Amino acid sequence: MVLQAFGPGVWLAEGAPVVAALGFRYPLRMTVLRLGDGGLVLWSPVQPTRALRDAVADLGPVRALVAPNRLHHLFLGDWAQAFPQARLLAAPGVAQKRPDLTIAGELGDTPPDDWADAIDTRLIPNTIAPEVLLFHRESGTALVCDLLQNMAADWYHGWRAVVARLDRMTEPTPTMPRKFRLAARGVAARAALRAVMDWPAERVVVAHGTPVAQGGRAFLRQAFGAMASLD
Repeated sequence: MVLQAFGPGVWLAEGAPVVAALGFRYPLRMTVLRLGDGGLVLWSPVQPTRALRDAVADLGPVRALVAPNRLHHLFLGDWAQAFPQARLLAAPGVAQKRPDLTIAGELGDTPPDDWADAIDTRLIPNTIAPEVLLFHRESGTALVCDLLQNMAADWYHGWRAVVARLDRMTEPTPTMPRKFRLAARGVAARAALRAVMDWPAERVVVAHGTPVAQGGRAFLRQAFGAMASLD
């Protein structure tokens, strides 16, 4: 199956890995969320295939395509072409990086009006790529893009494996990489992380790593607690 049910109104799709700076490969995961009216939100879209496009279309009308930070934008145009009625919504910085796309709105701490009863949003400022985290109320699912990662221990080789280990990218459970710990040390970021830790999450999905199927709130508090409490 190209779409895997993960909770009420939540589906996951695994995408082909992408190669980023310095040759680091990243596995990719897209999440499909259902709104109250049956419309769909596609978060961090992966490279589309015909089978994946058809599976998404079978679930309902696509209302929005979301780039949660300026690093996750590669396939927005492909999905926009497949679903031209969908709005493109993005974290700060995406519109400037992709002037070829029509970004309908910038996401922050206030969700779009048509999401208000279904999805909460929270912007985590940082100096690498400001990221918008989502919380899907129906399923109790929090979506975290790059702020939590855990690639398999054997995902990288050679010097990249050493760097990934030092950066805490290959921990057994999704963990905040050291580079983001340094990038998100501001007062606003810490306050935003505390708000995320208060979400009544049951599940957590990350773009690069293992989804958390239960105990989501406790997991978020463990993952972000040290950063959120910095003086």
